[in-house]
Amino acid sequence: MKGEEVKPLTVTDREPDPSGNSLQPLYETSSGERVFRNADTIVVRLPENRNCLVTSYVNGGYSENLEAVFNHQPGPTEGCRSENMEGGSVEAYIAIHAKRLGLDPDRVAGMMTAAKMKNAAIATRSFRALEVTAIVTAGIEVNGGRAGDPASWHEENGTSVYVGGTINTIILISSRLPPHAMARVIMTATEAKTVAIQQLMAPSRYSTGIATGSGTDQICVISNMESPEVLTWTGKHSKVGELIALCVIEATTKALELQTGLSPESQRDMLVRLERFGIDEKQYWTVASSSSFDGENRREPFIRTLREFARNPAVVAMTASILHICDEVSWGLVPEPAGKKAALSMMKALPGLAGMQAEPDWAWALDERISILENWVRLSAWCVKNSCGDNQ
Repeated sequence: MKGEEVKPLTVTDREPDPSGNSLQPLYETSSGERVFRNADTIVVRLPENRNCLVTSYVNGGYSENLEAVFNHQPGPTEGCRSENMEGGSVEAYIAIHAKRLGLDPDRVAGMMTAAKMKNAAIATRSFRALEVTAIVTAGIEVNGGRAGDPASWHEENGTSVYVGGTINTIILISSRLPPHAMARVIMTATEAKTVAIQQLMAPSRYSTGIATGSGTDQICVISNMESPEVLTWTGKHSKVGELIALCVIEATTKALELQTGLSPESQRDMLVRLERFGIDEKQYWTVASSSSFDGENRREPFIRTLREFARNPAVVAMTASILHICDEVSWGLVPEPAGKKAALSMMKALPGLAGMQAEPDWAWALDERISILENWVRLSAWCVKNSCGDNQ
């Protein structure tokens, strides 16, 4: 039926002013929120009668009638410590930067990130009179983590140490949301952010798990208190929840690609997939050059062939399958002996899958006494080493 379709709206990207100082118009919502950008800040100027729920150090939590919210990339700080920021604290720095932007520090909320503002992504979707917009900057190549990973710092006596890499999200909703519904937006948006990250299989930097975000992510939700349309439920089952999730997934995915190059294409690589388990080219060469392997030990052609082998889509697909078994074993969903048995059975198809005519001595190549990943590295290293002659 007409009016039932969720329609994405087109956003025209504009580069920041070359001088990097003046704020340039970037986007405007249908309900009047205006988005501006310069080299290190995105500012959302708010009309009157807006309410906000935000994780900012300044005016954080729930507030009404803020003048603006901003997302800012500060300059480097010695030791990444808050007391070394200009002003001596996060709160003081946000107030100082607000004044530089011509804003009243008492009526703004600010978020900070190491991501570049030129790599921000905006996604807007509408349904009937409802419009949802998400503005995202994202980077998790350094600080990607999985909820429950070992902590990287502890706040004590007001002192914090920060790690670069953050996903900051601003969500603008054209309807009126009471405070409890705004809180649920954060739940829906956080789940959607995690969907985007997990669909890209982005690794945690603190464990072998798949990341669920970074350790410093922030979020801001804004709704229109003048709207006659009042929405009291913003979870996944509601239309507004659907629009929030779609916008956040789209904008987060695009922002990660713009900032870090993380994309479906970049993840189509065996070595990239193995990275979260600490397996790299160096480890492959150590295995392939050991005394248990036949053939010449020539590092350069081996590494060249390894990189080609790693980009074979069929090899990537098998790698993903093997790693998922490893994940399910670690989560306790599959008993380790059963997971290993299934994985080793799958591995026997690898030489043929990679287009090889020969097969290894299976009694040597696969060993139930060692881990699934050790078996995978040994067998795939054999495949690479025995393909080197074709690439010299």
